[in-house]
Amino acid sequence: MRPVEVVAAVITSGMKVLACRRSMQKTASGLWEFPGGKVEAGESPESALVREVREELQVAIEVGQLIDRTVTVSAGVSIDLTCYHATLIGDPPKRSTDHDELRWMAVSDLPQLKWAEPDLPTVARLIAHANGSISGEPAADSYSPSIG
Repeated sequence: MRPVEVVAAVITSGMKVLACRRSMQKTASGLWEFPGGKVEAGESPESALVREVREELQVAIEVGQLIDRTVTVSAGVSIDLTCYHATLIGDPPKRSTDHDELRWMAVSDLPQLKWAEPDLPTVARLIAHANGSISGEPAADSYSPSIG
């Protein structure tokens, strides 16, 4: 079975990262994730991410560097999640169509949340980067966001 191609944005503001909790009526309800969604046929990952964030959060972003790409099996579905650093263009989001809570957090506080399984590798990379200990991962050489 071919994995579902999904993209997510690690949106930063100052020293904080945006974490989003899935609404109760959504799959993986109550779990935290970075905002994003499925890549549609013929769409680049970056343009899919801009579209998904606009649809979910009603904000515009500029897609930056690749942070992580990992294939995870969650609830019997193979998910190919690519996460990018992103910066807001304009005001921060106030609500979401897919999430019941939006929370700006320090990277060091991210492990306090119960994350959706596909997002865990990105959380680990962010923490490792903040601690200055990224090594041995494919995107490590190029990842250097302005957080942590």
